[in-house]
Amino acid sequence: MLSLQNIFDTIDMIDKQHLDIRTITMGISLLDCVSEDADRCCRKIYDKICRRAEKLVRTGEDIESEFGIPIVNKRISVTPMALVAGSCDTEDYVPFAMTLDRAAHTCGVNFIGGYSALVQKGFSKGDELLLRSIPQALAQTELVCSSVNVGSTKAGINMDAVARMGRIIKETAHLTRAQDGLGCAKLVVFCNAVEDNPFMAGAFHGVGEAEKVINVGVSGPGVVKKAIDRALEHSRNGGKPMTLLDVAEVIKRTAYKVTRVGEMIGNEVAQRLGLPFGVADLSLAPTPAVGDSVGEIFQSVGLSSIGAPGTTAVLAMLNDAVKKGGVFASSHVGGLSGAFIPVSEDSSIEAAARTGALTLEKLEAMTCVCSVGLDMIAIPGDTPATTIAGMIADEAAIGMINSKTTAVR
Repeated sequence: MLSLQNIFDTIDMIDKQHLDIRTITMGISLLDCVSEDADRCCRKIYDKICRRAEKLVRTGEDIESEFGIPIVNKRISVTPMALVAGSCDTEDYVPFAMTLDRAAHTCGVNFIGGYSALVQKGFSKGDELLLRSIPQALAQTELVCSSVNVGSTKAGINMDAVARMGRIIKETAHLTRAQDGLGCAKLVVFCNAVEDNPFMAGAFHGVGEAEKVINVGVSGPGVVKKAIDRALEHSRNGGKPMTLLDVAEVIKRTAYKVTRVGEMIGNEVAQRLGLPFGVADLSLAPTPAVGDSVGEIFQSVGLSSIGAPGTTAVLAMLNDAVKKGGVFASSHVGGLSGAFIPVSEDSSIEAAARTGALTLEKLEAMTCVCSVGLDMIAIPGDTPATTIAGMIADEAAIGMINSKTTAVR
């Protein structure tokens, strides 16, 4: 039974510490939309998405209003499009992306993910055609997100795919240059991609998933920082001196509370839509808002800045504690669950990068222990495709050897 203090803590987390449900993502299988005729396949895709997700946004808004918990994004993920379009008698896959975009607009969601290919062991015809279409697809759509899995611990790394993605990222940036290369923010290259990730741009509905499912992404770096600051303040005012183990315990208890909120909302959404609940992904995903930063957590622990000596160790502790707290709170924890370090989406991390305290090499070291990889990093427009491919290869190698998900965006 909830105590009055638990209720007050939750209200405080929402009102003052930026706790939110970052996304409710409906996963939809499109395997039954396969057809040799491309136009018919597109019609089936559009009709199925609109039929399944027509009430998603309204349901999210109703729950947000009733429970008083912000649900920032309502999204859709679908079966990797290379699998669905592979049987079609066409070599132009851009219409499939435009169909996804049209369906997303009709349903009123923020993004739709799944314009994806899984090429860790090689290319099928559908994979080849989808990769070729990515730059044009992202340039001609607004809400479509794309991902390509180029490696896995079991299969190794498809270096041909890595080289190709370097060129694709360059072309995507060029075609969306009027929007500051926005297409690249909607394209992520994975190693060990997971099938139930609710976060964009890497979400897709894996072939091992149910016909349709609700996954929830919860975030709250501000909540974690506030909990650490409160515990340290108590320690300074006569309490027991805190060790890093004590800090880890604070993070675990906080992650437990946040995950319980996410599971509650996920179950409620699933119940109202008549769908199974999939996973709650507790990922400390920051925003540029003050007080909603992962980087500020490092300063609370005692580092001068993220990037200073000790950063990787603190990040490892943070990631481990978040995962353990989440697993204790729910049997439905999945996705990526841990700490994200997206440079251009976190004011503290961006500031450290601008001053030189945080370098690309240090970021790469940190990705050995965080949830994902090199995320939301702006690089010079004249960076060669070969250099980009090298960065992808390095990050994929970290994921492959350490049996973890890594990515480059």
